[in-house]
Amino acid sequence: MESLVKFVQDEFVTRKDLPEFSAGDTITVYYEIKEGNKTRTQFFKGVVIQRRGSGASETFTIRKMSGSIGVERIFPVNLPALQKVEVNKRGKVRRARIFYFRGLTGKKARIKELRNK
Repeated sequence: MESLVKFVQDEFVTRKDLPEFSAGDTITVYYEIKEGNKTRTQFFKGVVIQRRGSGASETFTIRKMSGSIGVERIFPVNLPALQKVEVNKRGKVRRARIFYFRGLTGKKARIKELRNK
């Protein structure tokens, strides 16, 4: 049964060509919003807290600060409204899920940038 589900996911779920990103990276996600009969593009820029799941049910969570309030949003990788994802900075973190980032404020909330040579 599992192999049948995996086959259907591989065959019929459209794959998005997303860049490689992981926890600690700062990314910008562009997605469509429908308001009445109009559509517009909105973006959400923040730090990736986690990537979870696999195949059709894979999601990633982004956190940004809006004023002094933290805002998190979960995006499915195969969301039809998802237009593109840009990687702004690569972050150097030791964990795959950086939930401790929620409790950090000020200078402690900085993530060291990963430099590719």
